[in-house]
Amino acid sequence: MKTTLLNKAALATGTAALLTAMMGSAHAEPTGYDQLSFQAEVKEDIQNDEVRASLYKKAQATDAKTLATTLNTSINNAMKIAKRYPKVTVTTGQQRTYPRYDKNDKIIGWTGQANIDLKSTDFAATSQLIADLQETLVMDNLNFGVSDVKKDALEQKLMTAASRAFQQQAKNLTRAWDARGYRVVTVNLNTGSNYPRPMYNAMSMKAASADESVPSQSFESGESTISVTANGTIELTK
Repeated sequence: MKTTLLNKAALATGTAALLTAMMGSAHAEPTGYDQLSFQAEVKEDIQNDEVRASLYKKAQATDAKTLATTLNTSINNAMKIAKRYPKVTVTTGQQRTYPRYDKNDKIIGWTGQANIDLKSTDFAATSQLIADLQETLVMDNLNFGVSDVKKDALEQKLMTAASRAFQQQAKNLTRAWDARGYRVVTVNLNTGSNYPRPMYNAMSMKAASADESVPSQSFESGESTISVTANGTIELTK
């Protein structure tokens, strides 16, 4: 269900007024008779505006100290490269170290992996940073979604629309059951998101030769579906 984007201040005020009215009705003392439970859902597709990626360095060594030095050096260098892209948020991710055993269960070495995580709404900068990092790191995952700011704004609009849809459905049921009116017993607003698997240029994932850099990826972020469901119970008044 598509709705028109409202002024943010007016939207917040309208949402608060609707919820206050509905919650006020919910305090009415129910009798337990002539109650109906149902839900109303509204949803909207929205263009993904945020990319997230994770890359890692995996190494082996005969002792834990050497392994840690290798991993830390690799991640530190990656962080230095990432500083050239201020629009990309970069954080160190998971780091795992575990021993390797011979057939006699004796430790013969260590294996470790360290990750670096990226997040940004600047697709071009992120794509180029990923390409730079792939000269020494390996891609772990890449996905797209809706940024918190954009998602929160849409959810506010959809909460208003879901509240109105719930009230309209309550009026329809009231007429269908030949009642004079209704009062809200309970109502809950629940948000949900569906992020389809995005497509990107997999050809750019191939390893580069020693004398060439890794090409940047062509992103196709796709869309997500944001939904809000209003479910609750009303009591008909005869």
